[in-house]
Amino acid sequence: MDLFGNIKVLSLEQATVLPYLTYRLAMDGCRVIRLEHPVFGDPNRLVGDAFLPGEERMNSYFMAINAGKEAITLNLGEPRGKEILLRLIRDLSIDIFATNQLPKNYTKLGIDFETLTRTKRDLIWLGITGFGPDSNEAAYDPILQARGGLMELTGEKSGTPQVSGIPLPDMGTSEHCYGLLMKALFKRAMTGEGSRIDMSMFDSTTSWLTVPITMACSFGKKISRRGNTHEFFAPVSVYPTSDGYVYIAVGNDKQFQALAALREFSALNREDYKKNAGRIEDVSNLNQTISDITSSMNTSTLLKIMNSIGVAAAKINTITEVAEDPAVAGKLLKARDRQTGFELTLAPAPASTPFLETNRGRLSFPPRFGEHNGAVLGTELGISGAELAALKADGII
Repeated sequence: MDLFGNIKVLSLEQATVLPYLTYRLAMDGCRVIRLEHPVFGDPNRLVGDAFLPGEERMNSYFMAINAGKEAITLNLGEPRGKEILLRLIRDLSIDIFATNQLPKNYTKLGIDFETLTRTKRDLIWLGITGFGPDSNEAAYDPILQARGGLMELTGEKSGTPQVSGIPLPDMGTSEHCYGLLMKALFKRAMTGEGSRIDMSMFDSTTSWLTVPITMACSFGKKISRRGNTHEFFAPVSVYPTSDGYVYIAVGNDKQFQALAALREFSALNREDYKKNAGRIEDVSNLNQTISDITSSMNTSTLLKIMNSIGVAAAKINTITEVAEDPAVAGKLLKARDRQTGFELTLAPAPASTPFLETNRGRLSFPPRFGEHNGAVLGTELGISGAELAALKADGII
């Protein structure tokens, strides 16, 4: 049963946080129409390499999270643009409207909850902001990482705070919004009522600080970055091998005793290391001893030894190696451009969906700027070709 095939999403989106959310909805089979300003568009279209010959606004960075969508342009700063927006909501029977505009623009653009729900009473309205609907403060992912404590927790103990390798506030907020939208769809199915969802990226970010906040505020413990080690368990870190690096995580005293019992690791067989507390107290020397041992082993041998005694360990892979991993390779998504034949490889879904299984992991190619103006505004809304041309000339689309 296709639960999401009839769900229509209209999203005034840009950057990462909202496009990733609607990309997740596209993986479910929802129809996602991304809405952009006819002049400025989504700035992420211009980020990264331009690899489609002679084409602008289809750069590589944009490709990663925009497959499976349609794209139209509309100038909501003009009365005619606002009128067309309401027609889209009504005539296409839009289920979800989403935006990551600043709150001060809601009324100005005619995208506020009150205006849109007068047109469709059971609409689910989502507004993603940096710091809540009462704030117009700009919020980029690294700013949220800095203010939200993530950078304080990332980096070497004696080094400077670092940003994470992926935009966690962006993508974490997307995932939180995904759950809230599922709840809103369930509520509507049960009651017939729409919903207003205001999601703060800062709230989303700080909600991940479960252990750090409890430890700092309840127990007065300073929580800060510790590099690759763990605050409460040892040995847990990255260790060098003769041909790379391996992450080893010893989870309890029993596992450590199995490690220390190995001939290669006999130097760890010390009384003060039998308990985790003793290992934490001497963690620097402990990790140096382990590094001295592992640096003379190749990665494959070390992993076999760890696996043989039930200690969790993994080679630190490059991104290409991750994509080639047998557990990943078969789950990568694909999107082929009908115009050029170029095939895009995309990260796997967090969990497969009936839509992806039916389509064998294939999504439509990321939409070109305004690509679906004719189909959506013309064919579906009934705006004539001559009127579309006039709208374009007037800067409305």
